[in-house]
Amino acid sequence: MSSIYVTGAWISTIILVLLTFISRFSKNPKKDPKNPPGSTGWPVIGETWSYVSNPKKFILDRMAKHSSELFTTSLGSEKMVAFCGPTANKCIFANDPKVFNFWLPASIDVVLCYPKVNSDTHVGKSSEGFFNNFLRSDSIQRYVPLIDSMVQDHLNTYWDSRDQVKVHVLAKEFMMAACLRVLLNDTSPNPDEVRKLKEPVMLALEGLFSVPVNFPGTAFNKAIKGSRIFQEHVVDIIKQRKLTISNQNDDSGCQDLLSKMIVDSVKSGRVMSNEDMAKSINGLIFAGFYPTSTTITFTIAYLAEHPDVYQKVLQEQQEIANSKGVGEPLTWVDVQKMKYSWNVIFETLRLKSPIPGNFITVMADFT
Repeated sequence: MSSIYVTGAWISTIILVLLTFISRFSKNPKKDPKNPPGSTGWPVIGETWSYVSNPKKFILDRMAKHSSELFTTSLGSEKMVAFCGPTANKCIFANDPKVFNFWLPASIDVVLCYPKVNSDTHVGKSSEGFFNNFLRSDSIQRYVPLIDSMVQDHLNTYWDSRDQVKVHVLAKEFMMAACLRVLLNDTSPNPDEVRKLKEPVMLALEGLFSVPVNFPGTAFNKAIKGSRIFQEHVVDIIKQRKLTISNQNDDSGCQDLLSKMIVDSVKSGRVMSNEDMAKSINGLIFAGFYPTSTTITFTIAYLAEHPDVYQKVLQEQQEIANSKGVGEPLTWVDVQKMKYSWNVIFETLRLKSPIPGNFITVMADFT
């Protein structure tokens, strides 16, 4: 028995020595005068844990310790530089798009399952142009009456005659239903199905910045599974939609994103598999679902904390409502009149940004 204890003690000692060495080596790398100050943390996991536990504190602590403008770090096994100050961010927006390009760490890319499309190719440019056209303000305007109707139904069902509601839960359920309707024209999901689809999406989002270890039970593993479950549902919708469109005489009724993607793919000869279509749509749903529902939640929270602001928002909304006829839906013109309400939302985004930052890659040297 004593030999077992001795062996265990030796193994423990060796592991502790190795961990100490690795920690010192990783946290005190050889400084390169060309790189900003900072630390890449532990091997593989970097500083992911510190970031995930409290993103705001993570940024502020390193701005105070290293630099208020930029610092080196490592998230999701990827070494990177964080641009924090207004000067650093101005540098990004002022440079040519060829210098900076959209990028995702490998761990996030695995979860979101973005299709591998090169933006420099004809297919890539066509795909990018298609999404830009669909997301233009004049294209979005026609969805205002639809969203207005969905909001009224949602409020009548889940908010009216309730003493207390869980805003974030309901906001997420509404945004999931809205995404399915606007992007996929999926009018069939009942509340139970929406909740069922929300769960895998939330698993995927919650595991985006987790430690990239794909073992059963880990947040990263659950995120990958959640993304795949939702993608399979979208693929099923795509198959059914292709069959429906093939039986139509014209494409006048194809106004949602999915139908437009299918029709555009046929007309342009740009072949996209069902899986790639699903991945593209998943990216839009993930990008719009959580940030919007979170912003709705914080906006309502701030209105509850500031009754004077709430009264001004209420007055503006009532004035617009009084100008409408009975049952007349909102229009884009009405939305543009909501100047004070827009300012409240913008201030909420400034105080509580739902997105901690964007990822970009540097394509060329710059100063």
